[in-house]
Amino acid sequence: MRTLFDTTKIGSLTLKTRFIRSATWEAMADQSGHPTERLIKVYDELARGGVGLIITGATTIVPDPTGLPGMMSIADDSFIPDYQGLTSIVHQYDVPVIMQITFVGRGGDWQTPGGSTLHELYSISRAYGEAAIRAKKSGFDGIQIHAGHGYFLSQFLSSKKNTRTDMYGGSVANRGRFILEIYDEVRSRVGMDFGIFIKINCGDFEDEDDGVFEACQYTCTQLSARGIDGIEITGGAGKGLPLPPRGKYSESVFRDYAAMIAKAIETPVIMVGMNRNPVVMSEILNTTNIAYFSMSRPFIREPDLVQTWKEHPDTEAACTSCDACRKQDAIVCPFR
Repeated sequence: MRTLFDTTKIGSLTLKTRFIRSATWEAMADQSGHPTERLIKVYDELARGGVGLIITGATTIVPDPTGLPGMMSIADDSFIPDYQGLTSIVHQYDVPVIMQITFVGRGGDWQTPGGSTLHELYSISRAYGEAAIRAKKSGFDGIQIHAGHGYFLSQFLSSKKNTRTDMYGGSVANRGRFILEIYDEVRSRVGMDFGIFIKINCGDFEDEDDGVFEACQYTCTQLSARGIDGIEITGGAGKGLPLPPRGKYSESVFRDYAAMIAKAIETPVIMVGMNRNPVVMSEILNTTNIAYFSMSRPFIREPDLVQTWKEHPDTEAACTSCDACRKQDAIVCPFR
């Protein structure tokens, strides 16, 4: 019987538990995207709290991004020393940390697949590779490619949002092509000993006939065959991040989608999305091939939640998903 507190290997990384801190926008970087002392403290608390792996908040890979206020950046080499400080603090607790890297847009605009030239796609792919090299030099144990939640890469998966008529649009294989090319670009830069993960939408849940899940399945299968280290299944796009019909599950809402993908591939699958109860997660762990559980908001309220669950395995997370954490000057829980 597998347990949530197993020590496991995912790629070259050793995880002390199956709990992962999912990428979370903290709104605590400075105006240029450099991490602040306040932000580094967040990672220190998470590492001390018992998580098996930390994934940073979304980090932009180009200058002049259309991002969120206080969003981190790794657009050039000037960021490396600051991140070296962050990773060294996390590593003193024997916790691996990977950087989520993302492309939002240039010049104040959110970019769309249909509005991008082939030259721009080549430039974006190269920027992912360069950002991954900087992350490696910064001491991170890997990177996560962000292909969820309506960001640029996730739009390629949708037959509605991806209006291209060339080799990057239309068929399922074409809609997955750019993500696969970015994986290949990153892997060619960092080698096989550096972790590469992806966070990918199983559905936008805005249009039943958008083809996102089919494209997700295809892309995950191809990524697994190429040797990606971990795949995190998520969903929802745009404001409010619509979720699957809520009548079926009140927590761990993407379990059916993640289980289908985990059954079809060899790569470890991580599931995010309203994970709140360790009893439920333990059941999913032992009745599906899902291997890890990632969370965001519960750790904002309780960064030591994993330690709490180790001592009290029947306790639910205190987080009620009220989103009051988003109404502060940074992403912090007012009930802590």
